[in-house]
Amino acid sequence: MSKDRLYIYDVTLRDGAQTQGVDFSVDDKRQIAEALDALGIDYVEGGWPGANPADTEFFSERPALKKARFAAFGMTKRAGRSVHNDPGFAAVVNSSAEAVCLVGKTWDFQVDVALGIPRSENLEAIAESIAAVKAAGREALFDAEHFFDGYKANPDYALECIKAAHEAGAEWVVLCDTNGGSMPSEVHEIVSEVLVEIPGIRLGIHAHNDTEQAVANSLAAVEAGVRQVQGTLNGLGERCGNANLCSIIPSLMLKEPFRDTLELGITTDQLKTLTRASRMLDEILNRAPARHAAYVGPSAFAHKGGLHSSAMLKDTRTYEHVPPESVGNRRKILVSDQAGRSNLLARLADAGIDVDAKDPRLSKLLEDIKEREHLGYTYDGAEASFELLARRVLGEVPEFFEVDRFRVIVEKRHNSRGELTTVSEAMVRVRVDGETYYNVDFGQGPVDALSKALRKDLGKYSSYLADLSLTDYKVRILTAGTEAITRVMVESKDGKGTRFSTVGVSENIVDASFEALVDAIYLKLLRDGARP
Repeated sequence: MSKDRLYIYDVTLRDGAQTQGVDFSVDDKRQIAEALDALGIDYVEGGWPGANPADTEFFSERPALKKARFAAFGMTKRAGRSVHNDPGFAAVVNSSAEAVCLVGKTWDFQVDVALGIPRSENLEAIAESIAAVKAAGREALFDAEHFFDGYKANPDYALECIKAAHEAGAEWVVLCDTNGGSMPSEVHEIVSEVLVEIPGIRLGIHAHNDTEQAVANSLAAVEAGVRQVQGTLNGLGERCGNANLCSIIPSLMLKEPFRDTLELGITTDQLKTLTRASRMLDEILNRAPARHAAYVGPSAFAHKGGLHSSAMLKDTRTYEHVPPESVGNRRKILVSDQAGRSNLLARLADAGIDVDAKDPRLSKLLEDIKEREHLGYTYDGAEASFELLARRVLGEVPEFFEVDRFRVIVEKRHNSRGELTTVSEAMVRVRVDGETYYNVDFGQGPVDALSKALRKDLGKYSSYLADLSLTDYKVRILTAGTEAITRVMVESKDGKGTRFSTVGVSENIVDASFEALVDAIYLKLLRDGARP
């Protein structure tokens, strides 16, 4: 049975850039565009040429896309101007893009209030703008802004707007839930009615996530007959975000009824790079991945309860709707005070530790975990500290070095320009093979200074630590008051890009941080095969 072709149109570089706190550089845009192309995305929208310097520069040297069509975004011509006398419109149409997506009003309320022009003039602007894109030899797409709200308020006018674009030659008419307030049942019904009213029209869907239903609305639209889906990586977008392609793409490829009826331009091998693309975007934005994100989140395939883990050892389908490998993610068996022996065995296996199920040391390890979590430690997200704890109980961790003492000084001082700045200085005294090393270094803060000082000189182990860096640092206060218990989570990264997390707990935040830093170094030395 032949399948209908469905197209994915990514708007991360334009709609995603409207996310609060997100500001892509030109190099960021190029890196993301090439990653989307490698993923198999059909259209990569680069932004709005002429709207800002970054987008203009990006379109002046377009990215080297092997498969995806490069698209520009803009708006229909301005009121009172012709398509030949609108510099903003010309910058979009004459850009290096192969496809041009123009946004226009389709809600009579918006035409009356926001544009303040006769409704007939808005129809003319849509038709003339799309015709101008076609005349320039570009593929034309029309983003029907506020379409669902417009259709519910005045279906006749909303239909007139998209008919104007369709009859002017638009290859795609994209129905936008701009305010993100529509429900999936409404989207399905309206899309179905549009396809009856305008036979032969090719429809897309552009959903916002203001009711946490952008993905559901997109899938409902596809069920009703839409054949293009617009969205962003990780659901970036203004307000509550856009439809998340990291959820939509695997749902379309792995779930019924879409799996058997639709064909995407993304192969199963490309789907396995989805998690990598998601994490790459987070890396560019310098933020931790959303832990509980569907399909690609670090906890998407994490199992904590003993009952779950026991069943998972028999058949992973008991608690996983798809194999994590299908989207490039990985399974995690968590260990906590809720865990039983099944969790422990599975987590040990995941860490590459081979131990007999009847080994009496397992009971000791489980008791240690429960006792330490009672004190404030957590191993849900600190897999490296768990591995160290397990290997210590099993007698597999040598004493690489011993810390005699450490000190951190934070002070205000004048720099060479006479400016008053805050300086953090750390001193660490360690012993390696009977030799004593005094390490002093400076950092952006006390933890950064401690990290640098600790790694500065560890004798014969220093070469193993050259590619180790601190990438994230989180603090949680577990109890209130001046003697509060503090838990610190440190994320480190090695030269291979492998990330791992360690944990420290103390009444002193610096002491807790130092414990987590020492664990990170021990784990790195163990994994790299350092000899004591």
